[in-house]
Amino acid sequence: MKLNTQETRLDNGVRIVSSHIPHATSVAMGIWAGVGGRFENRTTQGMSHFLEHLLFKGTKTRSARAISQEVEGRGGYLNAFTQEEATCYYARIGAKYVWPMAAVLADMYLHPKFAPADIEKERGVIIEEIMMYRDQPQQVAEDLLGEMVWEKHPLGRPLIGTPEHIKGYSRAEIAGFKKDKYKSSNTVIALAGCVDHAAAVRKLAPQFEKLSRGGRPACQAVKSSTPQRRFEQMEKKIEQSHLALGLRLFGREDERRFALKLLSVMLGENMSSRLFQVVRERHGMAYSIHSSMHLFSDTGVLAVTAGLDRKKTEKAMMLIFKEFETMRRQEASARELRRAKDYSIGQMQLSMESSSSQMMWVGGQVLQRGYYEQPEEIMRRLEAVSAADILRLARDILRPQNISIALVCPEGGTVDSGRVSAEIARLK
Repeated sequence: MKLNTQETRLDNGVRIVSSHIPHATSVAMGIWAGVGGRFENRTTQGMSHFLEHLLFKGTKTRSARAISQEVEGRGGYLNAFTQEEATCYYARIGAKYVWPMAAVLADMYLHPKFAPADIEKERGVIIEEIMMYRDQPQQVAEDLLGEMVWEKHPLGRPLIGTPEHIKGYSRAEIAGFKKDKYKSSNTVIALAGCVDHAAAVRKLAPQFEKLSRGGRPACQAVKSSTPQRRFEQMEKKIEQSHLALGLRLFGREDERRFALKLLSVMLGENMSSRLFQVVRERHGMAYSIHSSMHLFSDTGVLAVTAGLDRKKTEKAMMLIFKEFETMRRQEASARELRRAKDYSIGQMQLSMESSSSQMMWVGGQVLQRGYYEQPEEIMRRLEAVSAADILRLARDILRPQNISIALVCPEGGTVDSGRVSAEIARLK
């Protein structure tokens, strides 16, 4: 599978990248800014997410209602997200409306109004969003895990910030943050679907050539000395225990990332995975249990999350540790390895049928890596992974010093921390 991509760099450093899909009748477009939670400090915590919200509240020529109506009123979809290393404003619409949609996204990105009344209203909206997440115990466990994996580091702070931070930001601080971080060399415009690259450059270049020049903002590196906490549990008025376990890893350019993907699939990414079969199917201790990998520029995490039977939480954790031990001790069978490869490649092939997925693929990679890999190259690298490669990786990463565990328990349902720590220590 090879994407039909083209890229143009404007004189000021803005990159426009497109992926033409011959059979598509729609276009997905995203404007990517290379800034997110890890580019904040303690005085700007949650600013990237706050800014993302405010770009939808109106520009010098469009109200918030006009922004939504010009896209949704033509059958399109409009949204945004903030990550640790990127923020993306994106939309998808029928091909005949692509340039009106592009004009809206460009106006949002380049000319936000930051009306004081809108800022005040959005403070309340975001604080309610924070309260919503605090009512979700699995989210609480995952936020706590981040704090533990990257202790005293921006990656360990919740992307959404805290009510105290959100209440304190002034209009000048918000506008200053955008001016400082949203630079030309830090901006990528990605399109995918029924789109002509030359037309995209003609339409977009006149607007984005005016974006302020500047280098990419710096962020605090993760070093071997960056502290990491091992085990922490807290009680809430809930019925189920919520586990978030993470192993701190290498960054996105590490050659072991392909073996890591297959290890994660085998461990817990689908219903035939080891953790799903053992913890849920064989022992009935969980409804949901899942593994996932998240790689950043210089660090990463392999995570296992689960909602567990409150009376069998400790037993379920022992089963998870046992699967870690098994993965460290013996190679996967040829059949299990084949299933993991077929799943990973098949999921990629399915996702690449979507214009939105192709836009996310090329936009995210060009922004964060400076280039993009063709899906067929990823598939080739996955096919080349051997069972011995995965065993070697498991022995490298499934170690006590890499593990952090956050547990949110029902009141009176905490586990024996000494026993948990002893089981972790056995992974040597």
